[in-house]
Amino acid sequence: MKKLNVICFGEVLFDNFPTHSKIGGAPLNVSLRLRSFDVDVSMISSVGDGKYGNRILDFLNNRGVNTDGIQISPLYRTGQVKVNLNSSGVATYDISYPVAWDKITSRSSYEKQLKESDVFIYGSLVCRDSTSRTTLIGLLQIAPYKVFDVNLRAPYYSKELLLELIQQADFVKFNDDELYEVAEYLGSKYNSMEQTIVFLAEQIQIETICVTKGAYGAVLYHQNVFYYNSGYRIKVLDTVGSGDSFLASVIYKLLNGEGPQEAIDFGCAVGALVAKSDGANPKLSMQEIAKFMNP
Repeated sequence: MKKLNVICFGEVLFDNFPTHSKIGGAPLNVSLRLRSFDVDVSMISSVGDGKYGNRILDFLNNRGVNTDGIQISPLYRTGQVKVNLNSSGVATYDISYPVAWDKITSRSSYEKQLKESDVFIYGSLVCRDSTSRTTLIGLLQIAPYKVFDVNLRAPYYSKELLLELIQQADFVKFNDDELYEVAEYLGSKYNSMEQTIVFLAEQIQIETICVTKGAYGAVLYHQNVFYYNSGYRIKVLDTVGSGDSFLASVIYKLLNGEGPQEAIDFGCAVGALVAKSDGANPKLSMQEIAKFMNP
């Protein structure tokens, strides 16, 4: 199995829960889960020049994520998010602005990093500020295999932005609400999920679309074939980071040449294990995941 080299671009921050804080951000969560599978991972982002920024850098370095691409901003503070959980453990977010990751500037070293990588993972939230957006659009011109994690957080996106980002991608991950919203932008009239996915794949000429359905698993559409997993029974503690770990797990399996069905089953299992744990990045061994899938 070839060792993948992945770059994750976007927000790194502190998720502030009512009782505690945890380091997070979708691209950071994806990078940590990939790293736990022994993938070579680098982050491109920005943190403030102070204790919070240092804590994020130390945290990632201790877990073996390459932080050379993380800028240290003297002008903007490290990202902070207020997380509210409802009685089912489902999160809503209050994301402070502007912060360091809104101001990721272009660097010549990023081009070199990209040329040595296999996969470039990016989301939509990092584009809420024109500085980071411009940097990302530039990198997408030279990136290898591009994975777009649609992460809609109102009011931080527009129809035009989403269509620009999606046209660049080789692989797109949505949740079910996001799928219908973006498909509608492109003129879809379909109500069935499968028809909507096929419509989108044809409109944007894309080979792989993945849609998460919460407790009901996920759908993977790869090379004109549908693959399904109907979910794993768990007691949800909190959903923060569950989708990020799911994406990392599907990418890991699929791009290592394992079957799409195996990829979606593995992704749903890891996502479920994260949702039944506290926080976005619980440590999970391959043995633990295998035992959960086949008790």
